[in-house]
Amino acid sequence: MRANGSRSEALRSLRVAAWLGWQIESNWADPFVFAIYSLVKPLAGALILVFMYAVIAKGGLQSPLFPGVFVGNALFIYVPAVLAGISWTIIDDREHYGMLKYVYTAPVNVLTYLVGRGVAKTMVATIAVVMMLLLGTLALGVPIRFGGIDWPLVLGSAMLAFFGILLGGVTLVTARHNYGVGEAVAGGLYLLCGVVFPLDTLPSWLSSIGRAIPITYWVEAMRRALLGERTALFSGLSNGALVAILAGSTVVLAVLAVLVFRLAERRARAKGLLDMQMMY
Repeated sequence: MRANGSRSEALRSLRVAAWLGWQIESNWADPFVFAIYSLVKPLAGALILVFMYAVIAKGGLQSPLFPGVFVGNALFIYVPAVLAGISWTIIDDREHYGMLKYVYTAPVNVLTYLVGRGVAKTMVATIAVVMMLLLGTLALGVPIRFGGIDWPLVLGSAMLAFFGILLGGVTLVTARHNYGVGEAVAGGLYLLCGVVFPLDTLPSWLSSIGRAIPITYWVEAMRRALLGERTALFSGLSNGALVAILAGSTVVLAVLAVLVFRLAERRARAKGLLDMQMMY
């Protein structure tokens, strides 16, 4: 009975937090303007990548590397959206609205609440990803297929959520410049996770770091699911091995994320950081 009550509380926290996050995310403009913003921004980013690749890469858009580069860039939209979405919730609720301390006194599951708040940015990111993939299929001839993405998508969503919780813990005990944690980490991951070029092109020590990050395996698994074949942007792991590594690293990341967040939460309570103000 107690387990059922905890599950019900977590689902309620997730639902309410997702609704709240969407209201905050979309209330700055009327629906039409917000829809235009959600569509134009990713398309502009995709076109920039296309033009850069057409000019710089040998073979241009006909290069066998281009489909993997395009899909990887499209999928990476999820990374800053989830990471920054969850970590920014700490700043938003604590320093903008001054509500974080009340969240902790309310009958909600805090971890589920943070994930729920990140759902709104994930929804906007999903619109962007779908539009970019459609652009690649219809205008650029990228052979994208939308079947078979179930396991990589589920594991990737969980992995990114735990990564966001990990950064949320860091943000909780960071006094200055914590508003840039999510974006800064996402920028580093763009370089290290083989999104737009093979890891082997990096120095060996950077390549080793990239191979230790779960996002690297998620991006490759999604590439193979969407393109139907192994890409030249990663080493020759089988699909089963790739998913197994992704699943295992997600479990490790989940344990680490919850541990770090709980330790940060305990320190924040002890130091009075739940209602800290930095003149946001």
